[in-house]
Amino acid sequence: MLLCALLSVLVVTTCGCTTTQNTKSTKLTVFAAASLTDAFNQAAQAFEVNNSGVNVAVNYAGSQILATQLQQGAPADVFASADLAHMNSVQDAGLMNNSSVVIFAENKLAIIVPTANPANITSLSDLAKSGVKLDIGNSSTPCGMYTMQMLAKASNNSTYGSGFKSSVMANVVSTETDVNAIVAKVALGQADVGIITKADVPAAYQSKVHAITIPDSVNVLAKYPIGVVSTSSNAQLAQSFINYVASPAGQAILLKYNFIIPPTAQNATTAAATSTMTSQSSTAASAT
Repeated sequence: MLLCALLSVLVVTTCGCTTTQNTKSTKLTVFAAASLTDAFNQAAQAFEVNNSGVNVAVNYAGSQILATQLQQGAPADVFASADLAHMNSVQDAGLMNNSSVVIFAENKLAIIVPTANPANITSLSDLAKSGVKLDIGNSSTPCGMYTMQMLAKASNNSTYGSGFKSSVMANVVSTETDVNAIVAKVALGQADVGIITKADVPAAYQSKVHAITIPDSVNVLAKYPIGVVSTSSNAQLAQSFINYVASPAGQAILLKYNFIIPPTAQNATTAAATSTMTSQSSTAASAT
């Protein structure tokens, strides 16, 4: 009888352990541009709270690196790029659900300097001064490409002169693979100034660098597309995450981190909300 009782306890205990081991969460893998780090960390946490059992794992890097990883077969459910060019390259490879791709945010370039600002940089014009140590994104990064576009526009503007781009590029001491590296080097004083997009300063560095506005007359508008990866095994959940990012709650997070909400995203959110309200009204009418 004692042996039977012990066996019963063992069976119950073993069953209890098996039940615990079988409890699994659904992993949603998001590939996101480095400039989205703070915003997507908060969005991912909020999405997990609203979707019990979901674990959002975000891989942050330069958009060019993420695009290459996807093209080499890296598994992901969502891709959010800091520019259209790298999203287009992934789409051209047949790796995106094209109908899901939308522009969800925009951004503008800005100058950052260390808080102490030893080079006394106060405006875009100062980047052409002799001896200034400038750090920018390399030519394959969205930020680097936007920087080249901005400098080209400035060189065609009488305020800066035709030689402005050449003078600024002569001051480049380093180029980086993502914007976070630019921020870190400027904060550490390894460069006098950096060019990033306005939303690129992580919370940990906001007291260590100061942002200077670039005039709209020569600035460029960075566009951020997002979509479902065609090989995703959780396509419906991936679309739900995108819908959250484009929702009023998601847009509030993006605005908090200095992103711009494009009119198309605002219209899409309004249309989705209107559709939901219409559906709820129809259901209520049917019930009565």
